[in-house]
Amino acid sequence: MLRDLFRIFTTWKWKSLTTSLLVAFSGLILIVIAIISLNNYRLTVDAAEQNSQVYIQEIMRQVNTNIQTYIDNMENISLLALTNKDVTYYISSNSFIGKNDIRPYEKRISDLFQNILYSRNDIASIMVFGYNGRTVSDRRITALNPNIDPKQQSWYINAQKMNGKSIVSPPHIQNVISGEYRWVVSLSRELKSNDGITPEGIFLVDLNLSVIDKLCSQIYLGKKGYVFIVDGTGNIIYHPQQQLLYSNLATEEIPQVLTTASGQSFTADDNKGKRIYSVQDTGLGWKIVGVTYSDDLIANKSSIQHSILLYALLGLGISIIISLLLSLHLTKPIKRLQQDMKQVELGNFHIQTSIEEDNEINQLGQSFNVMVNEIKHLMDETVQTSEQKRKTELLLLQAQINPHFLYNTLDSIIWMAEQEKHEEVVDMTSALAKMFRASITRDQELVSIRVEIEHIRHYLFIQKMRYREQLDYVFDIPSDILQYKTVKILLQPFIENAIYHGIRSKTTPGIIYISARQEQDDLLFEVRDNGLGMTAERLAQVNEGTAATNTQHGIGIGNVNERIQLYFGATYGMSIHSVLGEGTVVTIRVPAIL
Repeated sequence: MLRDLFRIFTTWKWKSLTTSLLVAFSGLILIVIAIISLNNYRLTVDAAEQNSQVYIQEIMRQVNTNIQTYIDNMENISLLALTNKDVTYYISSNSFIGKNDIRPYEKRISDLFQNILYSRNDIASIMVFGYNGRTVSDRRITALNPNIDPKQQSWYINAQKMNGKSIVSPPHIQNVISGEYRWVVSLSRELKSNDGITPEGIFLVDLNLSVIDKLCSQIYLGKKGYVFIVDGTGNIIYHPQQQLLYSNLATEEIPQVLTTASGQSFTADDNKGKRIYSVQDTGLGWKIVGVTYSDDLIANKSSIQHSILLYALLGLGISIIISLLLSLHLTKPIKRLQQDMKQVELGNFHIQTSIEEDNEINQLGQSFNVMVNEIKHLMDETVQTSEQKRKTELLLLQAQINPHFLYNTLDSIIWMAEQEKHEEVVDMTSALAKMFRASITRDQELVSIRVEIEHIRHYLFIQKMRYREQLDYVFDIPSDILQYKTVKILLQPFIENAIYHGIRSKTTPGIIYISARQEQDDLLFEVRDNGLGMTAERLAQVNEGTAATNTQHGIGIGNVNERIQLYFGATYGMSIHSVLGEGTVVTIRVPAIL
């Protein structure tokens, strides 16, 4: 909400400064009131949630106590079986009961189990499975399901692993008795012989899940709150919406429940609102979880929201009055400054404003005066720069087509034609056309380095055909810089200088190295030759721009350096190093731009 208000305020085109100040101060006060009110509301909600969590944890401990008592009663029943002589003798591996005597033992054991069931309607069945192959239950005749092997059931296997201790299994369908399919929780344990060492069988008590359902459903945790139970591996022991969970129509934060310590809480959000999970461990490896919704904990939520709205409206009214008084006081000198600025818009750069107030607006007026003077200075400087640029571009256009170079090239073509060197005529003419195509384009000053290098290749190809063995050249241009742009005809003047002033007068073959590399945000080009070189005095004159270079043959290097600095700034340009009799190195720095 606050973000939307700020976006509207910053994008709205206010036509009056008074209105802007009015809205600004009003919005500021309104935001402060809203923040304070929301903070109070948040504190109220947090206090209610904390008190509720303490209350819910106490309820969870009571539920845990009830379930522990319930399970302890089942433990006591298992102790009856463990200490009953008939049960012990019936499943003993050393028993001498004959086949004719088995039935009386089974009847007495079954009667014992039935008496327990009569007094406990929460027990579905009681059974004993002896390792000697004998089975007895609370039924007169125990008919096992022929398709189910009890030894393969999880309650049977887990009881063997516990070595005489009881274990409670998750809810499951008990189908070990023929024709019966009950949804139960099983308590099982391994029975020992009288010596307490030798295992004799497995005792099983199936508990009706309705008892746990009754214990948990009686807990009131608000209109939408409920209690559920999971085991240590995340399996649901009890949930009021268990069928919805199995069909993936409802979900619970089971992974976080398993990692939450006993007596702690955490929160989660869903489409029904904010949920608070309170976790309580049991001694069975289960976790009892109470879930409450934040909306159920705050009965007066609407009244708190109405209070926030009331304070916001009251603050808005006060802010409008204060803002109106302040805006009228502040806008008077600003309007005077606005009138002076309109004079500048009309082209009057000689005006100077005067603000009487001794505050920031006065400083703004002084800054305005400085700005007007600076604009006037910059305009004069721009006029001079534009004039210089036009002169430079004129020199470039005048020198683009070099009569001497063109004459010599055409003369070479004529000679090769007379010698019937048709392929060389075609190659040289094609290179000349491609070279001048790049040099005479006037639609843009910046070209890609790929175009510039191709232009140089054609130029050197023509010069190579003219000078033959006296001239050779090498390119070292990385492909990853070819997409950058630079000024047109950047390298040719320096290569032309290398040929006419460095290599042409040599008695031995000359070579020109053209290389480039990228250094951070800049590109460095280098033109190196092994020509005649220059004296220190001549080099100083060239670097200072006082020496004539190759303006007779093409575009002067001073012209190129001037164009580079005109486009990219004084930090870019060329530098020349030369040693007499060894050669010359020209380094050109330009920015890497796309």
